[in-house]
Amino acid sequence: MTVRAALRGIGHYLPERIVENSEFEAWVDTSDEWIRARSGIERRHFAADGELTSDLAIKAAEAALSDAGMTGDQIDAVIVATSTPDTTFPAVATIVQSALGITKGFAFDVQAVCAGFVFAMANADALILSGQAKRVLVIGAETFSRIMNWQDRTTCVLFGDGAGAVVLEAQEGTGGPEDAGILATDLNSDGRYRDLLYVDGGVSSTQSAGVLVMQGKEVFRHAVEKLAQTADTALEKAGLTADDVAWVVPHQANSRIITKTAQKMGVPMERVVLTVQNHGNTSAASIPLALSVANEGGKFAPGDLLVMEAIGGGLAWGAVVLRL
Repeated sequence: MTVRAALRGIGHYLPERIVENSEFEAWVDTSDEWIRARSGIERRHFAADGELTSDLAIKAAEAALSDAGMTGDQIDAVIVATSTPDTTFPAVATIVQSALGITKGFAFDVQAVCAGFVFAMANADALILSGQAKRVLVIGAETFSRIMNWQDRTTCVLFGDGAGAVVLEAQEGTGGPEDAGILATDLNSDGRYRDLLYVDGGVSSTQSAGVLVMQGKEVFRHAVEKLAQTADTALEKAGLTADDVAWVVPHQANSRIITKTAQKMGVPMERVVLTVQNHGNTSAASIPLALSVANEGGKFAPGDLLVMEAIGGGLAWGAVVLRL
């Protein structure tokens, strides 16, 4: 018998405030046309004053549990991928755990920036395969609007806030690529490139949160190459190829990166989930958010093979191959 981590529920939450590109024109030297041309982004959501990352995570988790037909007391572990926690500690996952009435098991955060959800899924898969958990709630949640440099026209227009969540459950499989659930994961990082994308503050260094700093052209160059490579590697591990893929659900950072990565993979854009135009880059939340929106839109069918891939600060990047 082979154990697989099967997808049981998907959900998301977006803050009420919608910020159109035109809103930035009042205080930043930019325009709707400039933002669309370079990123494909048209609008994004910003958290309200007092609305925390944990608030977004809890609402996305509740939606995923509802979709799965489960309650919190059926969950063994909670993993939250985030780079914008409520506080330095405790983990956002413990706040979610408490809010959902989960009094057993364990909860922890994963920090791999935009690749965080992929890293969290790989951790959840390992927990299920090892028998340490039967059901795991995996969440990506961010309030990146809190760490923007509003004077930097090249970065402040790119990011948004939101959360997405999935419920994974142990399920028996045959061990072959026809199984439902996570079939393969691929994780990578290279700290030599950490200065390409980082936040210039922190507890140990400045005792402040800091703001995001990015070398956009260099990140773009690394992104296309590394995203296609990790997706191909994960598919190879699963014994599959790009021809088997029903949908690519990529990190929603930039429409040009998504298009070029799909071309490099040999996957037509008709099989790529694209939501960056409405949400901006929501970092660790972007893949589960896109997954949930696509699911609500009826894009997926049972048996579809999905590839999720992401790259973020570190640099850290990876992919997950999952069959519905």
